[in-house]
Amino acid sequence: MGNISEAYKTIKGTIQSEFEEEKSRFITTISHVESEDEANDFIAKISEKYKDATHNCTAFIINERPVIKRYNDNGEPQGSAGLPMLSVLEKEELTNVCAVVTRYFGGKLLGKGGLVRAYGRGVSETLENNIIYKRPFFVVELIHSYELLGIIENYINEKKFQIIDKEYTDKVKISLYIREEDFEKTKSDLINLTSSKIKITNDKAVMLFSK
Repeated sequence: MGNISEAYKTIKGTIQSEFEEEKSRFITTISHVESEDEANDFIAKISEKYKDATHNCTAFIINERPVIKRYNDNGEPQGSAGLPMLSVLEKEELTNVCAVVTRYFGGKLLGKGGLVRAYGRGVSETLENNIIYKRPFFVVELIHSYELLGIIENYINEKKFQIIDKEYTDKVKISLYIREEDFEKTKSDLINLTSSKIKITNDKAVMLFSK
């Protein structure tokens, strides 16, 4: 699995776009993946979906140490498809992404330069407005009295923290996600707001998609 200690740029889920160039149809499908096996499974899935296509060219980057980078021209002239696709991923500083550009040949040769531009364009246009971060968050637990609930909820809403769960017993227990980098400041704020009448614990770190 990817490195769980640092934020990185990626995409969420699977995205797709297509365009036509000189009667050739280019369909780009890009997915978030977290291992080389996941990338290969995704490539196999898309290649099967478009098994009647002329080419299914691929590129992926996996957030391991060392980073794993692979590309495949799938029958296009060497360096004309997979490499420019990979170059776009590198330029955007993305990891844990796998791209497949499917081509249905339209009868007119594009030349190596034309192919480089087309395959790079497919990845670039598909990524537009879809890049997101995956960041480490703590699972934080707040335990406090009912009289402090309003103050704490106002703070949580102001900071737009994502609440996981709330429990109401003799005290209130709120579980939420807080970015690792924001935890110490948040802890200090809550202690000051409640005059230290709050218990704050942080559990495991998890990786979540975030702007």
